[in-house]
Amino acid sequence: MAKIQLPGLIDAHVHLREPGYTHKEDLFTGTSAALAGGVTTVLDMPNTVPSTSTPERLAEKVALAVDKAVCDVGLFVGATSSDLDAYLPAAQYACALKIYVNETFGSLRVDDLSTMHRLFRTWAERADELGGWRSEAAKGLGPIAVHAEDLMVPVCVLLSDLYDVPLHVVHVSRRSEIELIRVAKEKGSRVTCEVTPHHLFLSTEDLPRLGARGDMRPHLGTPDDVAAMWENLDVVDIFATDHAPHTLLEKASETPPPGVPGVQTMLPLLLTAVHAGRLTVEDIITRCVDAPRRVYSLPAQADTFVEVDVDAEWTVSDEAMLSRSQWTPFAGMSLRGRVERVTYLGRIVYEEGQVLAKPGSGRVLFQGRVLFQSE
Repeated sequence: MAKIQLPGLIDAHVHLREPGYTHKEDLFTGTSAALAGGVTTVLDMPNTVPSTSTPERLAEKVALAVDKAVCDVGLFVGATSSDLDAYLPAAQYACALKIYVNETFGSLRVDDLSTMHRLFRTWAERADELGGWRSEAAKGLGPIAVHAEDLMVPVCVLLSDLYDVPLHVVHVSRRSEIELIRVAKEKGSRVTCEVTPHHLFLSTEDLPRLGARGDMRPHLGTPDDVAAMWENLDVVDIFATDHAPHTLLEKASETPPPGVPGVQTMLPLLLTAVHAGRLTVEDIITRCVDAPRRVYSLPAQADTFVEVDVDAEWTVSDEAMLSRSQWTPFAGMSLRGRVERVTYLGRIVYEEGQVLAKPGSGRVLFQGRVLFQSE
């Protein structure tokens, strides 16, 4: 058995469902699942109930994370179509601004061009107030993060160029999208992007087997789309899971909600790709540690590392998942590479399948530094 030590991974796109949906997940169960997957930092999205779109709501989520998280947590602030500038006072205390340009609910959905202009312009103006994008203060703003949603990708790239705002495109899943982002990067646009494991390892050919477990947004791509993700890995900055748990009862309903859990299975899937010769360990570190830290100006974690048996062969099961949803679209898949132990800030927090960290022992991150930490 070959064992290696990795830095704690960063999952830059998770939905921990709190507040509002704690029957699916909460900040303790979600960060516990993260530790089981070798992830010691998660960045949580704002589409909760209520949405994280004002300073008051951000403060409320901070308080929840301080009480429950067992790893580092960064929080996105969300733009809304109703209270257009409500997020601005919270801007520099979040890891980034999230704009939902298509698939979401309520006032978080922003899909008209005039509002998009306003949001990019005000984000640029906020950076100017802090001393410009090259200043340390403005780095804390992070990028504007948007969904990879068909025609909205070129619109957002153009707005990024127009207002000179860094843009991060999440869960890219189509050949047309990754090839467009490649051209934008070659032309000097300030754009970065991420791809999820489920869009790398699953396709439309898996849908008959998965059923509702394969329902997610964006939908699974065709085999050609999946091939395009692998062909263009040099364009992909970050691997992130879009961890979006729902209960199996919800998934079995007549109108199953889209989304799949993934924070616990990302590293084993990527290590399996290393065994297959499709990735290197250095590729994983680049896209799951170095790039997300750079894109979101996250602090380093002292005395934090993950011990992995890279040769361990195991079969994924629902029962092994620590997410409250307790299922995975990868159930039944044979993988190579198992997380054995996680040390976080000098403390062993996960070992042999057990989370040893106490609720509230994690940190809440803002503006590239730690603002809150429980004792």
